[in-house]
Parts: sequence; C-alpha cells; structure tokens
Amino acid sequence: MRDEPLVLGIETSCDETGIGIVRGHTLLADALASSVDAHARYGGVVPEVASRAHLEAMVPTMHRALADAGVTLSDVDAIAVTAGPGLAGALLVGVAAAKGYALAAEKPVYGVNHLAAHVAVDTLEHGPLPEPAVALLVSGGHTSLLLVDDLAKDVRPLGGTIDDAAGEAFDKVARLLGLPFPGGPPIDRAARDGDPAAIAFPRGLTAPRDLAEHRFDFSFSGLKTAVARWVEARERSGEPVPVADVAASFQEAVCDVLTRKAVDACREHGVSTLAIGGGVAANSRLRALAAERCARHGIELRVPRPRLCTDNGAMVAALGAHLVAAGVEPSRLDLPADSALPLTTVTV
Repeated sequence: MRDEPLVLGIETSCDETGIGIVRGHTLLADALASSVDAHARYGGVVPEVASRAHLEAMVPTMHRALADAGVTLSDVDAIAVTAGPGLAGALLVGVAAAKGYALAAEKPVYGVNHLAAHVAVDTLEHGPLPEPAVALLVSGGHTSLLLVDDLAKDVRPLGGTIDDAAGEAFDKVARLLGLPFPGGPPIDRAARDGDPAAIAFPRGLTAPRDLAEHRFDFSFSGLKTAVARWVEARERSGEPVPVADVAASFQEAVCDVLTRKAVDACREHGVSTLAIGGGVAANSRLRALAAERCARHGIELRVPRPRLCTDNGAMVAALGAHLVAAGVEPSRLDLPADSALPLTTVTV
C-alpha cells in the first residue's frame, strides 16, 4: 500500500448521496446527488423518499466520482461508509453498497461515524488536525461539542443539544417566516438585510444556574418558541413581520450561544484549536463570530469551505484515509448500520 492511502467514501445518512475519493489529505473527487428538492414539498426529510433516492443515485454517482478522480475501483486501498448515526433506511443503502463494492473489488471496508467524518473533512483543506482539539458539530440533527484527543479512537462528548438541534431550529423558524426548506441558507441570506439587535431573543442554557449543570449543552427549543410567539403577536396586531430583522436576531442568538460555549470549552480544557463542522457551519454569521472570538482568545479556528460542511462523501473518505494511515483494523463485512451510533464510536 502507498504511504498515502487512496480511499473511497460513501455517505447516505440523510438526503445526500455522496461519493468521495481521497488520497491522504488530498481530495480527488467529491460527487454528490441531492434529493432535497423531493423533500421540500413536505417541509422536511421523508425517510422513505430519501432511501429510494439513494438507491437510484448510488451507481451513477459512483461512476461520476471514479471518472472525476481518474481511478478505478481496483485502484483504491479501502472503502469507507457512514454506518451511523442517521436515517436507518438511508444508512442501509450506503452500507449495503459498500459491502457489495468491497466484495467485488476485494477491498477492506470501514464503517465510520458520520459526526467524526464531519471533523475529519477539515484535514482536506488544512492538513492534519492538531490533537487535542475541540470540535463543534452543528447540523440538522446534531449539535455537539467534542474533545478530540485522537480522531482515530478517542473522541469524547463534552455536551450536546437537549432538544432541538441548531439546524432543526433554522428549518422551523424558516417555515414560520415563509422561507423555503432547508431553512439555513434562506435565513442566512435574509439576515444580511436585518438588524441582529432588533429583537432580544433568548440564549438557551446560558443563565448561571443552567451553566452549573449544562455548561456545554445546547437548547434551541425555547428560542424557536420565542420566535413563533413574537411573529404570532405581530400578525395578531395586524403589523407586518420584519422578516430580515427576525432572521438576523434569531441567527445571532444561535451563533452567539454556539461560539460562546465552543470557545469556553477550548479554554476550560486548555485546547488551542477549534474545528467547526456540519451543515450549519456554512452559515456566514457563525463563521464570522467564531473567527472574532477565537482571535480574541488566541485559538486557531478551522472551518472547511461551505461545500465540505454539508453531508458529502469526501468527509467519509477523509476519515477512512485517516483510519487506514493510523493502522486501524477494518470493519467486518457483516458491519451493521446503526441509526443511533454513539459519538464515542469512531468506527464499527
């Protein structure tokens, strides 16, 4: 095997069929097929629709990735696949495909954690991740703070959401404001024309008594409810809803809490590197506020470009390449798909 392993990654945890090919820390291909338009009419992801879309997209997306990278399946050293967490049916499509391709090409397979892959993808832009590091993962289904001592085998949760994840809150508030699904990008765009200080929305779990028990945990359900009540009050009084101001104020509340707790975690654990990943990491205000606060406290901020923040095969391939280089044993061919795979399990 070459010094830098050539790894193919398969991602099907939600509504994106992603195939990525990585050599070491170099991205060779990142093919993606999204079913988001099929879910938009329902205002959220429909698991059965997502599973069917993965089945239909798998083979053409695989062919496109191999062509883009200029390699064949026989050239790769290993195949990595998201084994969890995610939608059970969607995960099964990817895991079954990985097993089939691994058997056909006689390659080892690595079932990996979707959330650890969101951390690993940053290595494709900024090189090896300094360890230890703190990782803030923010997506539609997860909001977590992790202490990464060793990306291959030692990832420890510091805190997480106790109700709605940040991405869920963006989707629900977007629906309240009549903005399309998924809600993150439309709210980000609307907020550019608004005043983030126009409305004093609450910051969940930041009061002294909450910090005593939930210092590194997150809660966005109360914020979502506060936005709904504010909008409903305006509508009852016959006043127009200032969409830009609501979007900006809501976004500021989310990003304030995320960055404040992430920086606090770095300082508490004596860590000088913060990595941010997940779909919400593409948010422009989150990136700007994190950069400002990290600079103030002498913390190196690592955030991949927006394309790599959302679900993709490149992140799975990146984690797979890291595992291969670290000498981690591959998974068994009967590896399961686990929709509730814990954060502490990097590979199954």
